Amino acid sequence: MDRLLVITIPVLSLLALSLLSEVHSTSFKIVNKCRRTVWPGLLSGANTAQLPTTGFALPSGASRTVPLPRSWSGRIWGRTLCGHDSQGRFACVTADCGSGKLECAGGGAKPPATLAEFTLNGAGGLDFYDVSLVDGYNLPMLVVARGGKGGGCSATGCLVDLNGACPAQLRVATGNGTGRGVACRSACEAFGDPQYCCSGAYSTPDTCQPSAYSLFFKNACPRSYSYAYDDKTSTYTCAGADYIIIFCPLPYTRSCSSGFHTSKSSCVSGQFR
Repeated sequence: MDRLLVITIPVLSLLALSLLSEVHSTSFKIVNKCRRTVWPGLLSGANTAQLPTTGFALPSGASRTVPLPRSWSGRIWGRTLCGHDSQGRFACVTADCGSGKLECAGGGAKPPATLAEFTLNGAGGLDFYDVSLVDGYNLPMLVVARGGKGGGCSATGCLVDLNGACPAQLRVATGNGTGRGVACRSACEAFGDPQYCCSGAYSTPDTCQPSAYSLFFKNACPRSYSYAYDDKTSTYTCAGADYIIIFCPLPYTRSCSSGFHTSKSSCVSGQFR
């Protein structure tokens, strides 16, 4: 009996370590370099494990690490200008998830919102990730892979402030539209036209083409998704990496010197800071 215990305990220990590694094998380090508090929201995809948090406050200069299951898909975004209304419900001016609470609890971002999207441990064991402006834009965001062992593991995101330069038809502003710009809608949300939404007769890559509005986003942020079929220049892969997600990334960081940008001027980060 004693010999059986001696053999069994190490086996169980190894099994426990293996299961722990399977459950928490990746992490997001979420960093706020904005001058104001950002409230990250997290949404797990269908048939994927839930995360230990779905939303929290992240003060300026702070960071928080969130552990992730080995196989996970979902998205993360930053909510801005948040607080409690007269009924005590929590709400945000941009990217609100509609839960009425700090935690999003399964609610997604209300457009417009800058989204980081992930599918971990997908085809070929690769992670697939992107930063999407298909649902519009509210914050500069950078995604950096660290410690990856396969795939390109390139940084991606949108480092520039689009709120100030947003076309008037897409602009979201405080003060019933008369104040400062706080977000920039997609043409789909603004007009509901199938040609901008890639729906109806425009629901294939051949029939849905870039528009003047999607090119506004693409020219400013060439690595980000600008419309539904913008896959070739917007999806990135890595394997075995942890990810750093930065809101309002600072100008002239390593991402600028490593070829992330094509010009020095495009390194300048947003005025939201």
